[in-house]
Amino acid sequence: MSDSTTRRDFMARATLLAGVAMVGSRAKAAPGDKLRCAVVGSGGMGGYATDKAIEEVPVAFVDVDDARLAESIKKATDRGKQAPKGYYDYRKMLDECANDIDVVLISTPDHHHAPAAIRAINAGKHVFVQKPMGHNIRECYELAKAAKAKKVLTQMGNQGHTGESLRIACEYLQAGCIGGVAQTHTILGRNFGGTGKRPASKPVPAGLHWDEWIGPAPLRDFHDDLHPFNWRKWRDFGTGTIGDMACHNLDCLFFALKVAEAKTYTIECLNTNGGSEEMWGQDNIVKYTIPARGDMPALESYVYDHAGLAPLVMKQIAKDCDLKIGEETYYIGGKGYFMTGGTAGQARILPIERGKDFEAPPKTLPRAHGGPIEDLFWCIKNDGVPVSNFVDAAAPLTAFALTGHLAQRAGVGKKVEWDVEKMTCTNAPELNQYVGRTYRPGWEV
Repeated sequence: MSDSTTRRDFMARATLLAGVAMVGSRAKAAPGDKLRCAVVGSGGMGGYATDKAIEEVPVAFVDVDDARLAESIKKATDRGKQAPKGYYDYRKMLDECANDIDVVLISTPDHHHAPAAIRAINAGKHVFVQKPMGHNIRECYELAKAAKAKKVLTQMGNQGHTGESLRIACEYLQAGCIGGVAQTHTILGRNFGGTGKRPASKPVPAGLHWDEWIGPAPLRDFHDDLHPFNWRKWRDFGTGTIGDMACHNLDCLFFALKVAEAKTYTIECLNTNGGSEEMWGQDNIVKYTIPARGDMPALESYVYDHAGLAPLVMKQIAKDCDLKIGEETYYIGGKGYFMTGGTAGQARILPIERGKDFEAPPKTLPRAHGGPIEDLFWCIKNDGVPVSNFVDAAAPLTAFALTGHLAQRAGVGKKVEWDVEKMTCTNAPELNQYVGRTYRPGWEV
């Protein structure tokens, strides 16, 4: 995407209240219809998507691991379903099954999220994709642009976004329960990354389709410390701690504090350890400095890879309120403190006793209909708008989180100035190469 292609080209408005027109693969699904589903990445993290597809009509399952694919197909037949077609390449699946499916559910490693999703969207299919929706910032907005152009429904799998607690937290904070919030502190709760060289090459395990596993990334030999889980630490495939967890743990503050209204902001890495051209750094502390937005004051948002990096202010609040620091966000306002759990599974004014004095605000935000896939399915059948759709919610949130990568690459102490609409580092052009990526032929986004 060029700098001249602005976010306004494909975002109606970056709020929870905006909508997307709905046109399905079949003219329109009715509430009693069963949706014809394809699952990309049917094993491992794809278990949720596989289960939801089986409740509808499972047409095709895709997995690069033959054993996991067989297990998923058996799960469908054990539940009385006709065996879905099996594939190890989602491109071939879409070529052969496009006319037979309504929705594609994607639960692959991060580097495949956008390549799989863009192909499904361009085929006119509704799409669910696990978080983060893209491996880089450009992919997030390319998916949002395509979803709007094709008028399909989309949903990212940051499950807290569908929860009642997040919506209540947004309504409380926007109602001024602790006054204007000038500072937040967020624990992500992971520490993906490392140092050292790539492990020695090994033969590809039997039944693993390695070329398809690599997909859009630069080709490399199979080696230990990669498949099926540790790919998260490697730059070519995962998105490190901030990519893996910020779509959960920055979700509430992003929407409650209307961060999407900021046209520019700065990002700064305050701490990092290790890392290399191959692997993400660890022990990261990233500070987002966001200017005032409407009635929201300027905000300093500090993000820590894990609880071992928690600052004194968090420790003091936790001590005063008899809390143990874990995956939480603490909000510091002009009238007090607020806390949300990692995926916004809980939310409260601090100290808890003070919360009893604030009258519950009215419900102003739309509610989801179950978890992320359940909400997507309901919206397809009832002409609704998924709460974490790409255009209004997922792309702005994920892109915001992934600008943290730019600060980490810049190094400690370098303030990176980010222009949201131009998707450009205005004071560090050398970082703009990391806004997108180069793809292997045949896997482009």
